[in-house]
Amino acid sequence: MTIESMTFAAYIVASLLFILSLAGLSKHESAKSGLTYGMVGMVIALVATITMMVKDLDHVEFAGVSFDKWTPIGLLIGAVVVGALIGLWRAKIVEMTGMPELIALLHSFVGLAAVLIGWNGAITGVHALPTDPDYGALVGIHAAEVAIGIFIGAVTFTGSIVANLKLSARMKSAPLMLPGKNFINVGSIVVFIVLTGIYVARDVKDDTTGYVLLAVITILALLLGWHLVASIGGGDMPVVVSMLNSYSGWAAAASGFLLGNDLLIVTGALVGSSGAYLSYIMCRAMNRSFISVIAGGFGIEAPASDDTDYGEHREIQADAAAELLSEAKSVVITPGYGMAVAQAQYPVADLTAKLRAKGVDVRFGIHPVAGRLPGHMNVLLAEAKLPYDIVLEMDEINDDFPETDVVLVIGANDTVNPAASEDPGSPIAGMPVLEVWNAKDVIVFKRSMAAGYAGVQNPLFFRENTQMLFGDAKDRVEDIIAGL
Repeated sequence: MTIESMTFAAYIVASLLFILSLAGLSKHESAKSGLTYGMVGMVIALVATITMMVKDLDHVEFAGVSFDKWTPIGLLIGAVVVGALIGLWRAKIVEMTGMPELIALLHSFVGLAAVLIGWNGAITGVHALPTDPDYGALVGIHAAEVAIGIFIGAVTFTGSIVANLKLSARMKSAPLMLPGKNFINVGSIVVFIVLTGIYVARDVKDDTTGYVLLAVITILALLLGWHLVASIGGGDMPVVVSMLNSYSGWAAAASGFLLGNDLLIVTGALVGSSGAYLSYIMCRAMNRSFISVIAGGFGIEAPASDDTDYGEHREIQADAAAELLSEAKSVVITPGYGMAVAQAQYPVADLTAKLRAKGVDVRFGIHPVAGRLPGHMNVLLAEAKLPYDIVLEMDEINDDFPETDVVLVIGANDTVNPAASEDPGSPIAGMPVLEVWNAKDVIVFKRSMAAGYAGVQNPLFFRENTQMLFGDAKDRVEDIIAGL
């Protein structure tokens, strides 16, 4: 068996493992095995690629100096080792609250890699084509691949950086509303198409013109990526994270075309299509336009400031909350990002176990965009080893709130805001939410009365059946457990 056939076989095995990984990650019960499949597939892909490089390389020239083939191979393996060590370190120290911004940052690396590969293809690829018998047909295709790959990668890079800044609160979550922002987005796409056409049609030997055009395309894409994500409000950031995941996949696929790597094309297409589908599902769950989100909030106007007087809120203490829970027959817990920040998932699991031991029917209601990335709350609850069968999606639990005695809203805000269904002028109008206000009693765990991530006040906090329990969510849940 030749090295080429072994590499091809390894790529097929790796592709199948990546597909199994996606399938496994779709359910809690199989998520760990799905992660394992993905890791094994990536190791196989790396080993096969490096093996193929060892066979194909003879020597390398750089700046007039010739190196044997083991120099670039050694550099590559060294880069893989360094990257792996950094990845292991970051994965070990990152808190679950920091996972969304870390994922956004990782997406930016994929975008940057696609830009660098595109430029490398522009500098070295065209000069290698004349040796190909189909040179005339390939040169235009190669030029288009270069321009498209750089554009997608640059948009992904800066868009992911903005997402990281927003998710880490180093940039305001409110959408950037530049005058004529829709014209900016559409105009940028049109300019890119025109520039790509000129780049493809130019004289391939005119390197100066080609590099200038690519530089303009790169700068245009970097600015567009920044503007696209900056124009999307904080309430839609979970969709943005999923969307950037899709972008990074397409950037990887574009790199695969430039490098002639079939596995990279397959892997990028898998990530790109699954990320796009997840974004579409989340947009439907939030009653958001998929096109408007991926186009940077296309057509969305700036929210008006809310100066409505909702009255006074009522407070409750932990001992009174414990008494209310001890008398309840049914309890629903709706977690949000605040639970992740307080790392309250473990005491919440203890509270659930104690209430269930007393015969209380305890379930969890999870909004599709609760937290800062898709499935954020599900991962936290699974980490605390809560039974999967009591963790329900919004559509499964909403009809049960009228028969619920007590709802505990732990660190959630926008996902339980009644203004979404009752106030047509609200910035989150039309977004399906957990209808917790229909329960007999609602206890909201919050540090203060501040607005949520979307910057919208929540009328729920002022309802007659709602009481506010202020303080750190972890401490307050532990106080309730002591009260029980």
